[in-house]
Amino acid sequence: MSWIEALILGIIQGLTEFLPVSSSGHLEIAKVLFGDKSVPAESMLMTVILHGATALSTIVVFRKDILEIINGLFQLKWNDEMKFSIKIIISMVPAAIVGVTFNDELEAFFGGKIMFVGFMLLITGVLLFFADKAKVTGKNVGFGHSLIIGISQMIAILPGISRSGATISTAVLLGIDKERAARFSFLMVVPLILAKVAKDILSGEITTDSAQLMPLSIGFVAAFITGLLACTWMIKIVKNSKLSYFAIYCLIVGTIAILATI
Repeated sequence: MSWIEALILGIIQGLTEFLPVSSSGHLEIAKVLFGDKSVPAESMLMTVILHGATALSTIVVFRKDILEIINGLFQLKWNDEMKFSIKIIISMVPAAIVGVTFNDELEAFFGGKIMFVGFMLLITGVLLFFADKAKVTGKNVGFGHSLIIGISQMIAILPGISRSGATISTAVLLGIDKERAARFSFLMVVPLILAKVAKDILSGEITTDSAQLMPLSIGFVAAFITGLLACTWMIKIVKNSKLSYFAIYCLIVGTIAILATI
């Protein structure tokens, strides 16, 4: 992979990680357009690195919230910070179990299966339409909600299912305030992504002497910078109920992806 391709993939990841259009799905489509010949494991590696970059941008944007979560865990007091920290942990469980148990099977979905990505984008689009019509409430995330939202995040491991779209839509359909839903959605993924990157580094899958180091680095920086902008933008979009625009976009791109493979 050339540096310019890595740059474009980084920009795509940074923008689409926070917008409800499936960053992993767009990355798979982009790789096919570039004629990427990576085996699924290598394709998955680039995806993990780029997601790590957007996780870092999330940490920067929500640094105060993350500090509150950490403080909540160490204070050992049943206060709002502790409760929120436990909710984040609960939301991580489904995706963590599937990620560890079915890692090899999941890698197979990141090998240019564009028709599959197209159908998943259609599902994302329909989900966003329903969420956009949900009534505005002031409800906060409960412990039961955390598990249900976590299951949505687990399903969104599949390329084409938007993680932010699935988790925010699920939260909103459960009656949770849209701004709180977006905040919870962005924060709940950070530990999972960082854990995945750390696992790959410790296992030797990411090495400093790899020929992929330069494109991976360029992609990481591009995803981080664009992610900072998109994260802030997305919170405003969700608050102002503009999800239907992204639903239409997902339906169009999904349809084109399916037709292109027939």
